Amino acid sequence: MEDGGPGDVWAQGDAYERYMGRWSRRVAEVFVARLGSPAGLRWLDIGCGTGALTAAVASRCRPRAVLGLDRSADFVRAARAAAPGPARFAVADGSALPLRDAQFDAVVSGLALNFLEPPQTAVAEAARVVRPGGFVAAYVWDYADGMALLRRFWDAATALDPGAAALDEGRRFALCRPGPLRTLWTGAGLVDVSVAPIEVPTVFGRFEDLWEPFLSGQGPAPGYVAALTPAARELLRTRLAATLPVRPDGSVALAARAWTVRGGRPARGSSAGQ
Repeated sequence: MEDGGPGDVWAQGDAYERYMGRWSRRVAEVFVARLGSPAGLRWLDIGCGTGALTAAVASRCRPRAVLGLDRSADFVRAARAAAPGPARFAVADGSALPLRDAQFDAVVSGLALNFLEPPQTAVAEAARVVRPGGFVAAYVWDYADGMALLRRFWDAATALDPGAAALDEGRRFALCRPGPLRTLWTGAGLVDVSVAPIEVPTVFGRFEDLWEPFLSGQGPAPGYVAALTPAARELLRTRLAATLPVRPDGSVALAARAWTVRGGRPARGSSAGQ
C-alpha cells in the first residue's frame, strides 16, 4: 500500500491491520485461489502493504520466488515479519520499479492501485516487468457501492459536514469500478482482460470494534476523524452507530466487495487483441 493524496497516510503496519488488514487478507485468499496459477512461477506484488497478498501467494501457489514491494519501510518490516518463505520484500515505488524487463511470470497488486500516482504508469510498469505470456492482476475496494464500512462512514460524515464529501473514496477513486479498470489494463497493452467481484463478510463483535480503528489517523477516513474536534468526533460516532445494523448480541454484520482485474502480456509473435 502506498501513499496517495492528502490524508492517504499508509505507513504503520499495526494500525493498518486493525483498520483494513483483517479484511484484506480474506480478499487476498479468494483472489489467489481464483488465479489458478501453476507452481514454480516468479511473482511480484506491487504495493504489498503488510503482506496479505504476498503471504497468500507464498502459501498457496508454490512459487519459485515472490517479491513484495512497498514505499513504506514500516509496512515492509511488518510484511517481512509475518510472511512465510520464500517471500522477500523491499522498499520501492510502484510507479518506478527498479526491476528488469520481463523478469516475472505474474505481477499482482492488492488494494493499492488507486493510491499509486499515476495509476497508468504503475500498470505500465507492471506490464513491463512481466514476461510475454505472463499476466498482471489486481484488486481494489468497490468504494462507491460495495465497501459497506466506508460507505456508511462517509454517509454519516457528510450528513454532519457536507465538506467531508471531498474526501470520500467513493467520489475520489472513480478508477475502482469495472469500466475504468478494464480501460486501464487494455491501455497498458494487456489482453484478454477480465473484471469480476469478490465479496467477503466483515463482522464486528461490537460497535467499538468497528469504531476504534477510525481513531488511528491512518488513511482517508481515520485522517478525517483525527482532524475533528472532540465534540464533532463524538457527534460522528453517535451518527454512525445509529445507522448500523446491530444484531441482538451487539455485533455488526456488514460486507465488503472488491473488484478484480486480470490481463495477459501478449506472447511473442502473437497479435494483440482484447
